[in-house]
Amino acid sequence: MITEKYTNRYGDKFLYTLQEDGNIMWTGKFEHCRFGMPNDYSKAWEYFNEVYGGLSFEDFKKDVHSYDEEKEAYVFPDVVPLITSKTDEISMVDPSGGPYLTSGMKLMEKTIKEFKYTENGYLIITE
Repeated sequence: MITEKYTNRYGDKFLYTLQEDGNIMWTGKFEHCRFGMPNDYSKAWEYFNEVYGGLSFEDFKKDVHSYDEEKEAYVFPDVVPLITSKTDEISMVDPSGGPYLTSGMKLMEKTIKEFKYTENGYLIITE
C-alpha cells in the first residue's frame, strides 16, 4: 500500500494510505477539527420550480444565494430557508493546523468525493 505523510503547522502528523479500492484512509490527530456537510437543495428546488421556474439546477444553486445589496435582502427569501444540510454526508474536514480537505480536491492523484468517519480518522471516498 502507498502511504504519504503530512505534518501540519502544529507538528501533528497525518497519514494518507491508499486502499485497494482506490479510497484513502486518513489517520492522525483530529482532536480539534471542523467539518462540513453539503447543501441539500431538493426541497428548495422543488418549491422554486413551482413558484418561479426558468433556471437549470446548476444556475439555481448559484442564483438562489443571490443577495440584493440595495434591498438588503436575498433575491429569493422564501426559498433560502428550504436549503438544508445533508447530515449523513461529510464534504469537508479541517483539523486545527491543517490540512484542509474538501470534496473536489485532488489527493494522491485521486479526486475527493466525500469523507466517512471511522474510529481511526476518516475514510476518504474518491471518484
